[in-house]
Amino acid sequence: MSVQSPNLALMRTPYATTFAYGVHMSLSFESVSTWRQELPTSSSAVRRHLIDALARAIADMSALRLRVAVDGYTAAGKTVFGHELAIALRTLGRTTARASFDDFKHPWRHAREHGYDRLTGQGYYRNAYDFDGARNLLLQPAGPDGTGEVALCSYDPLTGEDHRRDVVELPPDSILIVDSVFAFRSEYNDFWDYRIWLDITPDLSLRRGIERDSRREGVDEATNLHRDRYHVAQSIYLAEVDPRTIADAVIDNSDYNAPRLLRPKSL
Repeated sequence: MSVQSPNLALMRTPYATTFAYGVHMSLSFESVSTWRQELPTSSSAVRRHLIDALARAIADMSALRLRVAVDGYTAAGKTVFGHELAIALRTLGRTTARASFDDFKHPWRHAREHGYDRLTGQGYYRNAYDFDGARNLLLQPAGPDGTGEVALCSYDPLTGEDHRRDVVELPPDSILIVDSVFAFRSEYNDFWDYRIWLDITPDLSLRRGIERDSRREGVDEATNLHRDRYHVAQSIYLAEVDPRTIADAVIDNSDYNAPRLLRPKSL
């Protein structure tokens, strides 16, 4: 059985959409990046129950701006989970903003100009992400003491277009949800108000990632990318950061229709 998402888009601007949820009118701020997945249209009752409970727990933390990270293995389902969590938060009357650190990487030309490696797993982990951009344009201003003026994308990962000047102003009740691998590393970690880790096995991560990206890259290229770059980078992250121990909530997302809360025991 699937449960439809109870949202109706009423007004869309280039940066924000207003939704009606019963008596609530909520704003949704989205990245201008062309690297995106469609909003989910339905989910299982089990999944909806877990995400609704998580949304209530997060919303109850503060009426002011909050920053939430959704981390996990490659292809753990972070982006879809982030979208679903945002929908659940908007049904509670909160404004949401969505971003991904895929949109806060150095553009490829930066690596060519400065001659550093971002192709190997080690190089990807150490060099691909623009930590200063993410902190200064997104994380710091999105906090309760920040200005609220944020860029939800720095450089489009597909086109390379510079969006650092495309700034939106988040209301005081906004909750920023960022999905990304490596979100708990030290360069970002102090900014989060709540951390979610989506747990799947490394083998499932490889299978899902190759299947997902084969449609765009072809099977051979997708296999090489995930086995030699993303999987290696993830192994470095797990060894150096141990993100499961940092997370406020750990969720087994092996089965999309039946995610399981592993920690805490209840919400």
